[in-house]
Amino acid sequence: MLAILLLALGGCGKPVSIQPGTWRGVLTLPGGELPFLLQVEQSGPDWSVTLINGDERVVVPEVTLSNEQLTLVLPAFNTRIAASRDGSGYTGELTLVKRGGKKQVIPFNATPEHAYRFFEQPAEESVSVDGRWEVRFSEDDGATSEAVAEFTQSNQRVQGTFLTPTGDYRFLDGEVVGDRLYLSTFDGSHAFLFTATLVDDELQGDFWSGTAWHESWVARRNESASLPDADSLTRLVGETFQFEFPDTAGRAVSLDDPRFDGKVVLVAMAGSWCPNCHDEAAFLAPLYQQYRDQGLEIIGLMFEHLEDFDEAARQVDAFRDKFDIEYTLLVAGSSDKQRAAETMSMLDRVYAYPTSIFLDRSGAVRRIHTGFSGPGTGAHYDALVAGFNQTIEQLLAE
Repeated sequence: MLAILLLALGGCGKPVSIQPGTWRGVLTLPGGELPFLLQVEQSGPDWSVTLINGDERVVVPEVTLSNEQLTLVLPAFNTRIAASRDGSGYTGELTLVKRGGKKQVIPFNATPEHAYRFFEQPAEESVSVDGRWEVRFSEDDGATSEAVAEFTQSNQRVQGTFLTPTGDYRFLDGEVVGDRLYLSTFDGSHAFLFTATLVDDELQGDFWSGTAWHESWVARRNESASLPDADSLTRLVGETFQFEFPDTAGRAVSLDDPRFDGKVVLVAMAGSWCPNCHDEAAFLAPLYQQYRDQGLEIIGLMFEHLEDFDEAARQVDAFRDKFDIEYTLLVAGSSDKQRAAETMSMLDRVYAYPTSIFLDRSGAVRRIHTGFSGPGTGAHYDALVAGFNQTIEQLLAE
């Protein structure tokens, strides 16, 4: 028991300890507190930490935990939390690396033995937001975009996500208190906070992503709400699809490489910074193992936030290690969509990461799927998986 609690002398000579169990983490954004849960466990001298958002579990690969310091590192996202002891918990900062290597630093604190998210004792009387909603997001400059929200409510607790043409907002978890909705997630990269008030059956609220991105949003109940067909958003320009990029060792690779001759090739445009791309890689890694002996090859074109090739290559290798990826990964350039579109000029635009391009054995493009509906979307993810498998099996059979 003494070993588990790691009893030590703290400030003023008082004994302090590290408490395994469920902790409450909080990131302080301009729009308010973004809470999430952490499962803290010990095995011998080692500690493990898992981020919890609804049904999602994100294992932190590198954990340092002592009576003085807490450090959490997610190499595949290039994300770090560094905090110092503050009473029974820890206080410090989350550092997110954004495009061009720019950093967002967000205040962080964690408190042990707290298993609630937003409110320890939510109000007994609350409205219902259960169901499907059509959503309009409005940026601060006036630009708008459409989405579909799907929420499941049990008493005051709400889980769900927003589906958009470019992907989903993954596992959101929160509560309804009175007529106010609170949702959040922190998965190692996304730091999302949603709040809204139900007014005459319309949700009106704010969305914050990290410290710099804000949108207002309005949602109306609509069980028939839908999005554009994900296979219609990105198109091939001309008749050929070709590229050449270096792998992480600097060797140039193109579709003319003999290893791709006569193969069905799935080209996945992605980035290690992109959680939806992590969802896709978690699906593609075993898919490749299942079908490669039948003639499938997968090429990941990685568009990274970091401009320096060596730094970008290290990020791609960390991404590879996280998912045990055995298919080809290439360093394709900047994550900026305009610059990526110049590089991928055979496409009419780069609309989303990830974008998946299916080529048949002759090298012809047969399908382009924009975005990725991950496990947080439930039945939508199941349909996407079934569709990808069907396309691959059809092309392999030709």
